[in-house]
Amino acid sequence: MLFDVITIFPEFFKGPFDYGIIRRAREKGLFETRVHDLREHTTDRHRTVDDRPFGGGEGMVLKPEPIFKAVESVRQAENVEVVALSAAGRPFNQAEALRLAKAQQVIVICGRYEGIDERVVEHLATAELSIGDYIISGGEIAAVVIIDAVS
Repeated sequence: MLFDVITIFPEFFKGPFDYGIIRRAREKGLFETRVHDLREHTTDRHRTVDDRPFGGGEGMVLKPEPIFKAVESVRQAENVEVVALSAAGRPFNQAEALRLAKAQQVIVICGRYEGIDERVVEHLATAELSIGDYIISGGEIAAVVIIDAVS
């Protein structure tokens, strides 16, 4: 099984994946974790990943173009789950963990700011998930929770 995490803070994952069950499973070759910097999939010189929401609204959301490019560049398997992490997503629970565990590859998109452009959720993601009925600063912590539960 392969886990790919798309984030604007790749250095966040240097710690969580190097301890406990995730580290042991990686060492045994049961699965692999890879972390990708969303900014590497931008086209402007400022490596801009955020913009105003499509159709208007307050705040900033992650732009769809770099996310689509990032997912396309890391997708390797036929049986792929693309998970958009969002406070608006359906609740993550053990049933979701078991469902995701059946995939060959799980690509996790970490939301930031006011979230992810809705076009990503509509046209790319196979699931929009939330780890709880509260707001956290971004999807990185949620990604670790989901990967730990699935592993």
